[in-house]
Amino acid sequence: MKVVLQRSKQASVTVDGEITGAIDSGYVLLVGITHSDSEADAAYAAKKIAGLRLFEDEDGKMNRSIEEASGSVLSISQFTLYGDVKKGRRPSFVEAARPEQAEPLWLKFNEELRRHGLQVETGKFGAMMNVQLINDGPVTILIDSDAAKK
Repeated sequence: MKVVLQRSKQASVTVDGEITGAIDSGYVLLVGITHSDSEADAAYAAKKIAGLRLFEDEDGKMNRSIEEASGSVLSISQFTLYGDVKKGRRPSFVEAARPEQAEPLWLKFNEELRRHGLQVETGKFGAMMNVQLINDGPVTILIDSDAAKK
């Protein structure tokens, strides 16, 4: 599981002209799932994200967690994170999990984030989405559950 985390001041996702999720300060998470991912990957990534200290304290240092900063999460499924562009000019998405595997794991990941006390808004799985965000920092972090397996 790959998650691109962007700290944001404000973000929303729109599907067919309707906002499906919106947050003020917090994290925008672009979530990619591959064939070998499991519920353990979802739990690992959620725990890691909940515990990260990416918000500034009174000294301007990244010392506060999202919970301490009263932030929220906007979680968006993103199969293109597993796009392979090594050959040719068109990406191959064979490493991305099929929707019947990916959607339940994305939902599980969101449940795990909530279990850690986070407020979670979402996009719509499999839909064409328009994402707007004000990136804060910018702070962008890549979480890869494969790293935990090594």
